[in-house]
Amino acid sequence: MKKDFRKISGVLLLDKATGVSSNTALQQVRRLLQAQKAGHTGVLDPLATGLLPICLGEATKFAQYLLDADKAYIATLKLGEKTATGDSEGEIIATTDHIPDEQSFQAACNAFLGEIEQTPPMYSALKFQGKALYEYARQGVEIERKKRQITIHKIDILAYQPPFVQIFVACSKGTYIRTLAEDMAAFSGSLAHLTALRRTQTAGFLLENSITFNALQALDKQEQEKYILPVDCMLQHFPEIRLPENDILALQQGKSVQFELNQDIICPFRVYDTKNNFIGLVKNFSGSLKVLRLMSLETDKV
Repeated sequence: MKKDFRKISGVLLLDKATGVSSNTALQQVRRLLQAQKAGHTGVLDPLATGLLPICLGEATKFAQYLLDADKAYIATLKLGEKTATGDSEGEIIATTDHIPDEQSFQAACNAFLGEIEQTPPMYSALKFQGKALYEYARQGVEIERKKRQITIHKIDILAYQPPFVQIFVACSKGTYIRTLAEDMAAFSGSLAHLTALRRTQTAGFLLENSITFNALQALDKQEQEKYILPVDCMLQHFPEIRLPENDILALQQGKSVQFELNQDIICPFRVYDTKNNFIGLVKNFSGSLKVLRLMSLETDKV
């Protein structure tokens, strides 16, 4: 018998297991919680594990603000070998006997800090003419990719036991850790591929506050819902304002409302009513608040 899906809304911090695609993990959570609508916030490769925020219901309207956020990872590299995919799932296509010492690899880490350009790998979900790059790669077709501007905030060596190296990386959105590993190895005169990748942070959320699917599945419904965070948890970096009922109604009707500010702040605002219910996001245009995204009036959980 088909389950009745609910208009449940919020954010669940999932600790994704290895060997599972982000979309499979999303669908597992959606079916378990009987959520009518769900979406994830940034793809993790099947090999990768760790923090994958799942947006449920109304939270999907605001998922972009998590997609754009900085992220952090713990990655394990194997030096001396290059694979077709940049990780241990691909066949080895080149080897070298040169394994840099820790000092040389530290110099490579330092060289990639700050704003850098990075070429996305062929084995990625980026689209070209409506088809993912990895589909072309599997057919042996190489597509020219434009370099991207990314920012590497921090690289720490956690363990150096050649040929394996474990590093912590804090970076901007759009960073491919596989490519970073290859580029740092090349800088130090070697080759590398990833053997493990674990996302530990995204948009201020921490891995230690997440839950695995198996652990979630073992809980009863009431306990499961304790892991669903309110929709506005992903928007805490924006300032908040409270509006009276007549202004809230005007926004819900698509109208703008007048609001006096001490300064011309143009970033989005979190809007709440006088009962502290989250209404949505608005933007200030010369003293007039206009809608960016609003919550639906009907949802089972906010």
